[in-house]
Amino acid sequence: MNLFDVYPINDITIVKARGSYVWDDNGEQYLDLYGGHAVISIGHTHLHWVKRIEEQLEKIAFYSNSIKIPLQQQLAEKLGKISGKEDYQLFLCNSGAEANENALKLASFHNGRKKVIAFSKAFHGRTSLAVSTTDNKNYVAPVNETDNVLFLPFNDEEALEECFAKNGKEISSVIIEGIQGVGGIHVADDSFLKKIRSLCDKHGSVYIADSVQCGYGRTGKFFSHDFSGVNADIYTMAKGMGNGFPVAGIIITPHIKPKHFQLGTTFGGNHLACAAALAVLEIIEEEKLMGNAVMIGKYIKDELNAIPELKNVRGRGLMIGFDVPESLKDLKKNLLLNQKIFTGESKPNTIRLLPSLALKKRDAEDFIEAIKEEVENTLSP
Repeated sequence: MNLFDVYPINDITIVKARGSYVWDDNGEQYLDLYGGHAVISIGHTHLHWVKRIEEQLEKIAFYSNSIKIPLQQQLAEKLGKISGKEDYQLFLCNSGAEANENALKLASFHNGRKKVIAFSKAFHGRTSLAVSTTDNKNYVAPVNETDNVLFLPFNDEEALEECFAKNGKEISSVIIEGIQGVGGIHVADDSFLKKIRSLCDKHGSVYIADSVQCGYGRTGKFFSHDFSGVNADIYTMAKGMGNGFPVAGIIITPHIKPKHFQLGTTFGGNHLACAAALAVLEIIEEEKLMGNAVMIGKYIKDELNAIPELKNVRGRGLMIGFDVPESLKDLKKNLLLNQKIFTGESKPNTIRLLPSLALKKRDAEDFIEAIKEEVENTLSP
């Protein structure tokens, strides 16, 4: 049997990882500034994370949500404390797409409506509802097409107001990333998120904060949406939540009430997943990683801004993007092949940085020196 060939992959086999570094099967070391799509939040194979999982594995790895799992309540309490959303309710699942799927479904259950507002360049996942709110036709199969999703320009308050004025009674929810990831590291304006909040309040719609990539402390606040000073009704999370262990969830405002069988999952919130997620939160808190994300992120952005060939440096914390001109179109490839540094990209010309929140200053300095070297080597006559 062959693998179903849907991924364009690098010809590299990673066999070991620790902190912000990975090693291939030839013993070559790489600096990882991408974290497998923002998944590695606390650093690869953090010793406390490994120990938590190993200890739980010795006890019980899995049972379904037909019995009490005290680890789920422990996770809810820890998540509430660190995120500042202690009065919210937690539903656990397995992936970011599943989190967004459940958020959109729950919003529709709550108000009985069908229409959803999403935004240009949005990415919310590849499952049925989530992909219908994703602005990329390459991901949307005919069966996913629907008239229930209204796409609006990102950060356009006037368009948002006009849409609500026309369709307000039909709009179930508004879903928005605090910082668009796949779309190219575009930050939602604080005023735009406040406008979403006020219009959802006025029209009885649900504000869904997609925090799958931009949440979990990556920006220096637990949720990037928190910079706006207003709360969403539902926050979705995954990626950095388990540091590589598949775990995800949504947290839900108190005024949305649960009903039995409304949502469900076989694997979500299993013992092993909760142990991994608890370890992540314990490390984020103990090692003050949100503060580190702010400090190291500022250093990287300042240094990138000082390189004149790089344009439109943007982002918050350790979620950073910048554009490269046509003359540097191979910069990402050269960073990997020549400098042994993993980065990400967004087409057509954006490089994305999504490293561990524990990235050290010396590693950031090495990256800046490497990128300067590649720029100079490429552009020198």
